[in-house]
Amino acid sequence: MAKDSNPVIICAALTGAATMKNNNPSTPYTIQEFAEESYKCRQAGAAMIHVHARMDDGQPTHEIDRVQAIYDAIKEKSPDVLVCLSSAVGIFKTPEERLAQIIAVKPEMASYNTNSMNFSIIDRNTGIIFFDYLFDNTFTMLQDFGKAFEENKVKPEIECYDVSGIDNTMIISKQGFFTQPMNFNFVWGVVGGQRFRPEMMIAMKNALPPGANFTTCAVGVEQFPANMMSCILGGNMRVGMEDNTRMPNGDFAKGSYEQVEWCVKVAAALNREPATPAEAREIMGIRKES
Repeated sequence: MAKDSNPVIICAALTGAATMKNNNPSTPYTIQEFAEESYKCRQAGAAMIHVHARMDDGQPTHEIDRVQAIYDAIKEKSPDVLVCLSSAVGIFKTPEERLAQIIAVKPEMASYNTNSMNFSIIDRNTGIIFFDYLFDNTFTMLQDFGKAFEENKVKPEIECYDVSGIDNTMIISKQGFFTQPMNFNFVWGVVGGQRFRPEMMIAMKNALPPGANFTTCAVGVEQFPANMMSCILGGNMRVGMEDNTRMPNGDFAKGSYEQVEWCVKVAAALNREPATPAEAREIMGIRKES
């Protein structure tokens, strides 16, 4: 049987803002660790790497020199890989700190968060609150980040924690600073967002503007069914230590690359090939460097 002509873009999110080596020792902290893990993910089939920069002690950072050094190290070892920087960075970062690193480094793509929301750590069995936080993404921030991304030729990865994220984006997009196609990421399982439900993914897919692409990511055990359904529906897949430190059987993942390998197997079962970085750029409308 001929392969489907719709290749799947696989993204590896290496760290996030909260996953630490005590959660999984493969979580990268150092510049070299970022480069090595990105290379493994690229070789496994990932076209894109999503980066929350860390200091050597594991703390999330917005410091431009550090973000640039991690970005450069990844690109030196894996020149063709597409790097998507996080504009969320971590807790207690100001909008100015979150945006400055994107403007300075000018990656081809960066995350663009669409909801102000609870973003907490709660025991899902007992409801006991361990950490409570409000993640601010006001309409003024959506405007300022959107304009800055456009001016610096950074393609937004539009992160939606529920369907209102799509609506928020479409309202602010009337200002005219989003280039086509738009690229959405459906985020599941954050405490303060929505749990993964197949019918909700279908609803969110149906709410997308014409010509838009979508991918998905999900926290913990929701990661695998959400990504499988995204691939079934013609969408893309994001895995990695940011969202889940284990494999479907409950074993610790050897690294984000092992979850990428799982994505490749799922795609093959659905008659889809992993997109190359060049194909990913074409699909998502990434501008070629001048």
